Order: sequence, then structure tokens, then C-alpha cells
Amino acid sequence: MKTFSAFITAHAKAIVMIWLIIFLAMAYFALQLPGKLQGDGFFVEADHTYVTNELAENFDLPSDTILIVFDPVKDQKIEDTLKKLDSVQEIHSIQSPLEDPSLRKDDIAYAMVHLKNDAENLSGIVEEFRSLIEEDGIHITGGPVISADINTASQKDLASAETIGLPIAIVVLLLAFGTVIASILPIIIGVVTVVTAFGIMTLLSGSVNNLSIFVLNIVPMLGLALSIDFALLFINRYREERARSSIAQAIQIAIQTAGRSIIFSAVCVMIGLGAMIVIDVEIFHNIALGGTIAVLLAVLSGLTLLPATMMLLGDQLNKWRLIRVKPGGANRWRGFAGFVMKHPVAIVIAALLLLGVGMLPLKDIQLTIPQVDSLPTKYDARTAYDQLDEAFGLGESSTVYLLAERQEGWEDNEGRQLIYDIQEKLLKDSLVSEVSTIYTAAHIQTPEELAATLAIPQAAAQLQPVIDTFSKGSQLFMPITIDAAGSSPTAQDFARTWMDRDLGVEFALGGPAKFNQEIFDEIANKIVLALAIIIISTFFILMLAFRSILIPLKAIIMNIIGLSSAFGILVYIFQYGHFGIEASSIVLIIPVIVFCLVFGLSMDYEVFLISRIQEEYLKGADNTRATVDGLTSTSRIITSAALIMIVITGAFAFTDVMPVKQIGVGIAIAVAIDATIIRLMLVPSLMKLFGDWNWWLPFSKKSK
Repeated sequence: MKTFSAFITAHAKAIVMIWLIIFLAMAYFALQLPGKLQGDGFFVEADHTYVTNELAENFDLPSDTILIVFDPVKDQKIEDTLKKLDSVQEIHSIQSPLEDPSLRKDDIAYAMVHLKNDAENLSGIVEEFRSLIEEDGIHITGGPVISADINTASQKDLASAETIGLPIAIVVLLLAFGTVIASILPIIIGVVTVVTAFGIMTLLSGSVNNLSIFVLNIVPMLGLALSIDFALLFINRYREERARSSIAQAIQIAIQTAGRSIIFSAVCVMIGLGAMIVIDVEIFHNIALGGTIAVLLAVLSGLTLLPATMMLLGDQLNKWRLIRVKPGGANRWRGFAGFVMKHPVAIVIAALLLLGVGMLPLKDIQLTIPQVDSLPTKYDARTAYDQLDEAFGLGESSTVYLLAERQEGWEDNEGRQLIYDIQEKLLKDSLVSEVSTIYTAAHIQTPEELAATLAIPQAAAQLQPVIDTFSKGSQLFMPITIDAAGSSPTAQDFARTWMDRDLGVEFALGGPAKFNQEIFDEIANKIVLALAIIIISTFFILMLAFRSILIPLKAIIMNIIGLSSAFGILVYIFQYGHFGIEASSIVLIIPVIVFCLVFGLSMDYEVFLISRIQEEYLKGADNTRATVDGLTSTSRIITSAALIMIVITGAFAFTDVMPVKQIGVGIAIAVAIDATIIRLMLVPSLMKLFGDWNWWLPFSKKSK
């Protein structure tokens, strides 16, 4: 690090110029990112996708549908509206309430506009629909519309979160540093990090399928918070050294000391992000990619752009002082540290009791995949869907698609008998209300009756279009209506149960129930592996960093306890419906994302605190003195850094998209617990209780 730090101070102007060029270039691409995002990222390459693609290709079954809601119903308006859509080339077919009475009830009706399977730029199609037909009493909803509105809401969320978070972050930095320049510089570094990350994501969008719209919120959430945290640590250490060194020397020492902590912290965060990749759900891959880019850039800008800029600024970093930071604050923290050292057992008990109370609601946690309820009711797509759900009970049932493969085809007697047998087995399931086959569509009761009908040439000709609807070559398509919402655990259990049944032929299932079941099962099957990667990797990294067995063990156990308490509080707020928030289930991905992110983020404070304690310990101080000195010198910076993280992520509590709101609040709660109860109470208390055993490492000559 000595050579690297000397290089930074020697070439500060060139480094700043290079970053300026990179920033301007990436800003051009960053503006294009929202247009590259599509879908919510809930995608697994499994049976549901296979069935959907096969049905689209071989049975011409549309994969995307836009619903046009008419309230109140006027036949002429329906006819005029649907006629306006003649110019939309991407439309495959339209089911009109004028022709299908099931799409009409009382004074509300809806048309189903099926899009061609090769239709691209769905958000553009949605905009075209809106420009053509939306007016009073006519609204559109459905999957493509909801996705487009979530994208729009995410962009607004980002703007509103920054409007709330950044001004408060500047106030926190002012309280920490006292001067305008020192307070604004971390914000500038954070903005450069986020804009550059967005630009890189845009460039990568061509090689990454379906970048999730949630990337638009999570990347800046991470990039800003980490960049500002790293800058806060770096500038604080620089100021300590500047009191006794030249500007260049102080910056070099800050790179060598604070830089080491920043790198270790970033590695821990990236381990958490990287572990998500083993869960084969698209949104985790998107977040892992975007988050890793943001973290790498936060480190790179924090160790190059920040010190280079500080080198050019010199002592102007302390210009425009608004608040005088009193040195007496260190005495207060020393008094707090002394209190902790005198009462370690009582503090450990009190801290664990507090965390235990937070965990209690965790027993009631309910996890769901986000649906239309991710959108607030102020969006027309949400309101229109809710109207249809109330009038037509859209969520009371769902369709499962069975796709069977038989090499001999389905035209012989054995194939027709097999169709009938599968149909009858399904109808015996109490959850199945309807099965569509050649028998039900043609009102034929038995295979023998079907064979007799087909023996008549005229009847066979009339039946052929119906046969072609359900079978093509070796494939058989069978829609199954079940009395359960596709997102419900009941529907998921149905999909699991029938995939294990022997139907006498190879088959796969598709539809909402299967889609949800695959997402849930993929996470359930891989989460232990992901957590094992995080925990084991973190253990060895901290063990090598601090040459200790107990420090990484304590850090991991405390992190798990703290995160469990945070999840319990999250259930209390969102699922129980407190603090003015409408009661709703926890989005399935939230515990995974918050755990993976915060487990790494919390290591920031662990590394900040333990690094300083270790420095004093290696200088010759005993364990208690080293702990007091380390806690005294880092408590203010840990508190400020945590407050920055809480402000930046917690600002998303005031946004509209529910998954983003839950992620922001979840991270803010977890960080607040970690920076207060864990780092300021449990860590120093346990350091006191374990004494020199904290620094024990088997086969190490330096262990005491």
C-alpha cells in the first residue's frame, strides 16, 4: 500500500482528470439505463418457462396480455375503443366483452388484448395503448402495464429518496466534520460512484437478459451509502494524521490504514452479494451484478479519486467552517467505554434481551412474491386491477398448464385413452374445478364415443380444429383451473404434488402456481448454501485480518442475532401494519437480500472498530485499554457512518414500490441495531469478558 499511496499523491491531478472523463462518459450512458430495464426479475429457467415458450411457439398461446377496463360499460365506447387499436401491429388477438359475456358484469367490463409472442419493447406498447385509448372510464392494466408503471414508480422513488436522503446526509457530515467542503466531498464521491455504476450497467445490458427494474433503486442505495461511509472513514483518519504530518504524508497514511479497512469491508460486502448468485433467480443475479459494480467503484473512487481530490484541495478541505467539532466528544465516548468495561455482563444480558424482544414477531413471517400490490393505489394499473379482482374474482382461481410429450403422438386409441385417464385423475383432485381437453370441449364422455365420432368423416372434420387446439404432433396441451390463487401456498403445493405423480407420460407444468412454486423452492433449496458461503468466507477473512478465532466467531453470531431481530421488527412494521403502513406480507426476496447485504455491510463497523483496537493492542496496550481506546476513537465515526447508511437506505421508506420500501427499511433497521446494540454494547463487552483470548490463533507465535 505504501507504493500505491505514494503514486496517488504524486499523480493527484491526472487521477482527478481521468475520473472526470470517466464520469462524463458514463453519465451519457447512465441516462439510458431506465429504458434498458424490464420485468421484476422474478424469473427461473425451469418448467414454467419451458411450458410457456412451447405453448407460445406451438399452440400460439399469448405470453403477454393487456386488459382494458370499461367502467361504466357503454357498448359503443367499447367498440370505438377496440377499433382504435387496429393500428397496433403487435396485437395478436382481442377478446371483447361484446362477444364474450363472461368479461362483463353489472356496470363493468374488460377486453383482453393478447400480444404477439415476438412483441418487443412492451413499455413502448403500453405507452402506445395509453395514447390511443385512455380516457375517462377507460383504463388499462395487466402484466406489461404493471411492469411499466413499476419502472416509472422506481424512477420517481429514486428521485424522492435522494431528495430526502442527501440533504440529511450532508447535515450528518457537517456534524461530523464541521466544514462545508469536507461535508460535500463524500456526497460528490458517492454521486460519481452511482453514475459510473449506472453507465456500466447500461453497457452490460446487451449481454445481460432482462435487467430488473429494482436495480434502479438498489445500486444507488448501495453505491451512495458505501461511498459516503468510506469517505467518512478516510477523511476522519486523514484529519487525525494531518495534526502531526504533512498533507501528502497524512493522505498516504490514511490510504495505508483506513484504506485497508475499506478494502476488507468491501470484500465482506461483495461476498454477501456474490453468494446470491448460487440462487438461480434472475433478480438475485441482477442485484449481485449491480451491487458488486457499485461496491468496486465505491472502493476505487474512495482510494483514488477521494485522496487525489483531497491532495489538490490541501487544507481548503477545512474551508467554510459552520460547526466547530468539540474535542470533548472523545471524553464522553471514553466515559461510555469505561462504563461498558465496568459492567460487561449486565450489558450483554440487556443487549440480548432487547434483541430477543425484536425477534418475537419473526415467528409469524409470511413471504410472498410481489404482485400488483407492489404498486400504490394511486396508479391506474393498480386501481383497474383491483376493480376487476373485486368484480370478477381474478385472484380466486388460477390456471395450471400441463404440457405432455408422447413420441407416438395423440391420434391413436392409446393416446386418446391416456388423455381421458389424465383428465379423470385431475378431476378427482378437490382443488380442480375444470380441465379442458378434447372431451370437455366437444362434450364427449368417453374414449369409445370419441373413436366412434371420428369414424364419421364429416364429424371428424368438424372435430379437427378442436383436436388441433389441444394437441400438435407429440405434444398435448391441457389447461387446468384450480380454486386457488396462483400465488397462494395451496396452489404451490398443487404444483409440487402433481409434478411427482405418474401420469403414464412425460410432462411439465406451467402457469402462475408453477412459477411461484419454482421461485420459492429455488430459494429454499439454495439459501443454506448461500448463507454457508457468506459465513465461512467471512470467518476466514476476519480470521486472517485479525489473526484471531474468537473475533470472527463472535462477529458472525452477533450478526445473525442482530439480523434476526431486524427481520422481526420488519414483520412488526409491515406484516402487522404499524406506523401508518398498510398490513402486507413480506416480499420473498427481502430476507435474502437484506441478510446478504447487511451481513457484509455490518462488517464495515466490525472492521472499523476491531482494527483500531488491534492497533492499540499490537502497540503494547492490554486488552481492556486497547478496547477502551479503540471504542473511544471509532465510536463517533461508526455512529456517523451508520447514521449515513440509515438515512440513505431509510429514505426509501417514503417511496411507493413495496419491495423497495421493505428493502430500504430492512437495511436501515439492521444497520441501526448493528451500530448501536451490537458494536457499541455487545462487541466491547465481549472483548472485555474474553480478555487476551480475543487474540488467540492456534499455531500463531503472536497469540498471548
